[in-house]
Amino acid sequence: MRRYWLLFAQTVTVALALYFVAATLRPEWLRSGGHFSRVGTVADSVAVLQSPRLPALAGSYRLAAGRAMPAVVNILTSKSLGQNHPLLKDPFFRRFFGERVPQDEQQSSLGSGVIVSPDGYILTNNHVIEAADEIRVVLADGRKAPAKVVGTDPETDLAVIRIDERSLPVMVLGHSDQARVGDVVLAIGNPFGVGQTVTMGIISALGRNNLHINHFEDFIQTDAAINFGNSGGALIDADGNLLGINSAIYSQTGGSVGIGFAIPVSTAKAVMEAIIKDGQVVRGWIGIETQDITPELAESFSLARDKGAIIAGVVRNGPADRAGMKPGDILLTVAGKPVASTSETLKLIAQLIPGQKATMTLMRKNRETAVEVSIAKRPRAE
Repeated sequence: MRRYWLLFAQTVTVALALYFVAATLRPEWLRSGGHFSRVGTVADSVAVLQSPRLPALAGSYRLAAGRAMPAVVNILTSKSLGQNHPLLKDPFFRRFFGERVPQDEQQSSLGSGVIVSPDGYILTNNHVIEAADEIRVVLADGRKAPAKVVGTDPETDLAVIRIDERSLPVMVLGHSDQARVGDVVLAIGNPFGVGQTVTMGIISALGRNNLHINHFEDFIQTDAAINFGNSGGALIDADGNLLGINSAIYSQTGGSVGIGFAIPVSTAKAVMEAIIKDGQVVRGWIGIETQDITPELAESFSLARDKGAIIAGVVRNGPADRAGMKPGDILLTVAGKPVASTSETLKLIAQLIPGQKATMTLMRKNRETAVEVSIAKRPRAE
């Protein structure tokens, strides 16, 4: 019995000795098992607390951003501002006149774009690549590639460019017609050249028009921050699908004040398909200028309607003039579709196919009449 007691005492003594040595030299060995772990610095002399790894938190949009960001590109453009006379390129001429010969100057600009096809097609704004002599695209993975213009549509401020690269990330197109005010959206682009950036907001309004930015306007308004360099970038929904192409902001300083505008993906898709197919967007035209009817206007001119569109002008010898349409007529329907406003009139007529005929209903002196108009091709905006 005494022998067992001595063995027990010796074991306890050795254990206590080891404990004191560990507590003095390696105290972190004795502090495991809590919610936080102690992590040393490089010199292993200062300890800090670090939380355990957690799954993605509810309400995070990291998955949506992760899906969309690879398909958003930076677009670098440049154009020459120097003299274009052929003699200025002659080496002997330049050597003879030396520094007195004006050097070519380059103006560079920055924008964004969205890869929408594995074939290399990229949607962006027309004003991003307009008049550019050279266009280069920088992908999210660091690749750089020259781009060619497939076609532009100044009236919607959209353009399609293309790069010759393989294994391209592509953004999934969403449904802008299902978007509602209050939906969460993310804007992706390269503001002020700082690098790819994601900002969050909500849809503030739908169907914004009469902003006098483009001829055809149906903007999605958002308070997601959009700044210089974001033009042509993506506005996505909470699932990472493309809802619109960021196009413009309202600002007195050039920075975001929470009023940004994006072109709906439904419009962008239709324009892109037309450009890829025909090189341009072909729209209908009849040669009229319309004005929104207001209650005040209706009262002043004793009009039978207090809303809709009244014809304010008719192009001489144009399709509408030849069909008998006159200033003062109220346009009721276009090809069977009711007219609610000037912007709606422009949109309905643009959808008509040039070369075909369409029936339009007018109200003249409080009497309805129908006219048949031969649709012409809308002149391209300069």
